[in-house]
Amino acid sequence: MRKGFTRRPQGDEPATRGKNYITPNGLQRLKDEHRFLLTRERPAVTEVVAWAASNGDRSENADYQYGKRRLRQIDGRIRFLTKRIEAAEVVDPETPRAGQAATRAFFGATVRYANAAGTERVVSIVGADEVDLNRNHISWVSPLGRALMKSAAGDRVVLHAPGGTEYLTVLEVCYERISVEPFREPPGAEASAKGFPRRRQST
Repeated sequence: MRKGFTRRPQGDEPATRGKNYITPNGLQRLKDEHRFLLTRERPAVTEVVAWAASNGDRSENADYQYGKRRLRQIDGRIRFLTKRIEAAEVVDPETPRAGQAATRAFFGATVRYANAAGTERVVSIVGADEVDLNRNHISWVSPLGRALMKSAAGDRVVLHAPGGTEYLTVLEVCYERISVEPFREPPGAEASAKGFPRRRQST
């Protein structure tokens, strides 16, 4: 089994290849969005499309055309979420670790490091679906995530980023609960057709 960010569904989206690691909170977020789209938003839009289709010429029916386009976006997002959930490999950062696994940075680790100028930063290594720069949550497959992977306190790692090469010193590695922004229904996204402009078609 398997938001980063709250966003309106935009259809099929690229996903990282290979293992789809994710935290328990991240997986719950995906499931909540999937459930909302499947049981709330899609039925509401389908209702609007059916109503609009009964109003005559579909080629000139703005409500019908918009509704069909929105359905395609929703279906694409549902397919994407379904694949991500099915491919998920859940890793709980709070699970006790033994030996080097407890002191080195792997998926789910929270790492404090400093750059060459001495500026410190703390990041948590999470799945591609949980990235949230406002919370300093970085993907384990990002350049920084890869640079920090398997490092321990005292290690010096090399970050190869688009902006150039940077040397970082790892100061601390720990494993703790990682809070993920929960899925929230978009404003006004009720299971009804009220959000669509209904216009009478001329006869």
